[in-house]
Order: sequence, then structure tokens, then C-alpha cells
Amino acid sequence: MSGIIFFKTQTLDTLKDFYKGRIGCDLWLDQGGCVIFRHGNLLLGFCQGDRAETQGVITFFYPDRKGVDSMFSGFEDSADGPPRRNETYRIYQFFARDPEGRTLEFQSFEHPLPD
Repeated sequence: MSGIIFFKTQTLDTLKDFYKGRIGCDLWLDQGGCVIFRHGNLLLGFCQGDRAETQGVITFFYPDRKGVDSMFSGFEDSADGPPRRNETYRIYQFFARDPEGRTLEFQSFEHPLPD
């Protein structure tokens, strides 16, 4: 089973550029008023609407700290601070925002993961 997380947006073209250019997502499907991006096993959709849905956290995870550090170099100007270790969840992370204010998390797990 697979799934897609959708959000309404007021700035579809801006988000296309942001998620492709700054995050490195692939444009999986463009339906005109809705686009779906792929980042690893994440499918993330945005549909043009009369308001932006900005609740929740969109998390992108990487195999190691180098991936997180690489993303931080592109978000240094807007991140909440440098990447850091979260002892509670044993992850390495930092947070930033997309153009409409959604919270983005970039992390790597620092413990074994299930297949």
C-alpha cells in the first residue's frame, strides 16, 4: 500500500520551484492544479486552493549526517539553527520553513532502522 499527503496552497508555482530546486524532490505527477512530488518513498502533493494548509511537519530523512549537513548548507539563512542531535529520538536534525510557512524537518536516524 502506498499513500500521498496533500496540502492546499495559494502559491503552486512557487512551491514547484522550491520543492524541486531547494529540496531536490522529483516532480512525480503534474495535474495542472495539483502537483505531486517524490522524495525517496515520500509522495507529497500540493493543490491550488483559496488558502494554504500549513499545519503539521514535513520530514525529509537522509541515510546519514552528511545528507542533513548538505541540506543545511542550502537553508542556513532560514533554518532554526545548525543541525543538532536529539537525544530523545536519537536523530540528527534541523528545522526550516517552506515559502508558505510549513515546518520542514531534515533528519537522519542514529540507530538501526527496520527494513
